[in-house]
This record gives sequence, structure tokens and C-alpha cells, in this order.
Amino acid sequence: MKARFAVLPLCALALGAGAPPPAKDTGVRVTVKVTDLRNDKGLLRACMTTAQSDFPDCKDTASIHAASVNARESGVTFTFDGVKPGRYAIALLHDENSNGKADRVLGMMPKEGFGFSRDAPVRMGPPKFRDAAFDMGTSDRELTIKMRYLL
Repeated sequence: MKARFAVLPLCALALGAGAPPPAKDTGVRVTVKVTDLRNDKGLLRACMTTAQSDFPDCKDTASIHAASVNARESGVTFTFDGVKPGRYAIALLHDENSNGKADRVLGMMPKEGFGFSRDAPVRMGPPKFRDAAFDMGTSDRELTIKMRYLL
């Protein structure tokens, strides 16, 4: 399944009558292939952010590119369009019951699948931004992220 998500640029106000609109800087595309989903239940939720303080929760919508697609055991591919150069990290959640949150056992251990760019290690909690971060330049990029499940 291939889904496409575009991040739309903000509209610019004209500076005066007859003034040409400012040149658009459309950014580039990041294509993410997600492997090893354990089932077709629910949604695969993804966020990509440059904000270290917002990773991996991605609650500050101003700092993220977000996507949500139906899960497919065979894998999912999606794109983030309009990505500007910078240092980004991606967090994935296989939201199997589609409730919009990461369910946990005893408030600690994830019941649902997760994944991070650069296959960042998960130790006693989620990885640090620096472990998942990758540099995005001015060319399109393709990444593969493997989903992991603890239960």
C-alpha cells in the first residue's frame, strides 16, 4: 500500500497590488517504507520532527510532519512532501486499536508496535532524538523502518 501525504505551504500575503507572489520553496520528499508489521489491524501513525523536545511524542503540531495510514502486514510505504533541509527524527506507532495513543502495560511497557528512524535503540525508554536523527539535504530520500513489538 502506498499512501502520499503532502505538507502544504502556508499562503503568503501579497506585498502590494500587482506584486508577484514570492517564489515557493517546495522542499523535497522523504519516502518511508515500514516493514514487519505483525497484522493489518488499526493504523500506522508517523511523525517526523526537527524538535528534539518534541521527540518521540510529537505533540507540537507546528514542529512535525504527520501521517496516518491503514496498517498492512505486508508493509506500508508513505511520503512526507515539502520537507526542508534540517536534522529530523521519525517515530512510528502501530495503533492497533485506533485509539490515537500508545497503549502500555502497567503504564510502562508498550503493548503496540513502534519504530524509529535509523533503527534507534530502545533501552529503558524511547530513544533520544540524537540516536534517531538523520540529516535531510536538498535531495529526495528513502528510508526503511522496521516495526518492533515487545508483547
